[in-house]
Amino acid sequence: MDEGKAIARLKKGDIAGLKTLVELFQTDAVQAAYLVTCDWSLAEDIVQTAFLRAFEKIKGFDETRPFRPWFLRMVVNDAIKVSMRQSRFVELNEDRDEEYTFALQKLAENQREPEDLLVQEELVLAMRKALFHLSPSQRAAIVMHYFLNLSTEDSANQLNCAPGTVRWRLSVARNRLRKSLDPFK
Repeated sequence: MDEGKAIARLKKGDIAGLKTLVELFQTDAVQAAYLVTCDWSLAEDIVQTAFLRAFEKIKGFDETRPFRPWFLRMVVNDAIKVSMRQSRFVELNEDRDEEYTFALQKLAENQREPEDLLVQEELVLAMRKALFHLSPSQRAAIVMHYFLNLSTEDSANQLNCAPGTVRWRLSVARNRLRKSLDPFK
């Protein structure tokens, strides 16, 4: 079943359509939520809740538009809210190193890759550590703009803020990341 048919089934009240949407979007959603929250189980809970909320709100969804941005907006916004409640900055936890690296690599697969695999792994590790030092809203802007490939305007729309706010968050985040990643120039 494709996305359109799944949404049509959901709009008729048939929850079976949700299975297709979960299969299509769960991985990206969990990875995006994890990059914002830095907590794998919390990211999974956020995505599960978002799928249930999508089922509840699907009647208001415009099926002429793609589901992915609408759904990821819910996921990223929820991840930001949860992260802001937990703390402004997330402490680096060695138990989460592998999970965070995996999520970052999976979302970055379609991005440019360095020629040398060793350099790529070192860069991913440094990027992960640098991302931990950003605020949740800055991490969300980075994830949406660079990993989910949304434009500044689309990111602003998804985050319910002005494009200038997204540009500011991206600028501050890039400056902080640039300082952290300076040795990789």
